[in-house]
Order: sequence, then structure tokens, then C-alpha cells
Amino acid sequence: MICPNCGNKINEEELLNYEYKPISMWGYFGYQLLFMIPFIGSLALVIVALTHKNINVRNFARSYFCVSIIVLILFALFIAIGIFTYPVMPIFDTV
Repeated sequence: MICPNCGNKINEEELLNYEYKPISMWGYFGYQLLFMIPFIGSLALVIVALTHKNINVRNFARSYFCVSIIVLILFALFIAIGIFTYPVMPIFDTV
């Protein structure tokens, strides 16, 4: 098999080792910093979640994406609750 990046011959065992290679603690930290950058991080998150060769990195990006969606839903829910309960609160009638 030929490496798509450098063109050198590699055996399938080395490729499997890369696909399942664990991520270091600094790797997780670096990916989190990358994903926190506005707009660029979201784009990188989708690209890494869909196309990265390492399965562990791809799964981490997918889990980060799921947590981001849950946080956005909760934020929208809290905003909606705050908007709809504002006129009902009795404390504002005394002013």
C-alpha cells in the first residue's frame, strides 16, 4: 500500500496502528482549543468528525459536536423560558 501523504510504501499493519492510535492528553487539549475558535472551530469540527483517519480523533470530534448541540438547545430553552416568563412575574407589576 502507498501512503497518500508522502507516497512511500507502507504495510497495512502500520496503517492499522495509525487508525487506532490513542490520543495524548495534549492532543485532546489541542483539539478542544481548535474547536473553541468561533466559526473556524465549527468548520474544523465538522471536517475532523467526518474525514479524519484516526478513529479516536473522529469519535472525539463527534462527541464534542453532540455536546455542542445539547448546549445550544439548553441555551435556547433558557432564553425562551426567560422571554415567556418575564411579563408574568408579579415583581414587575409594582414598579
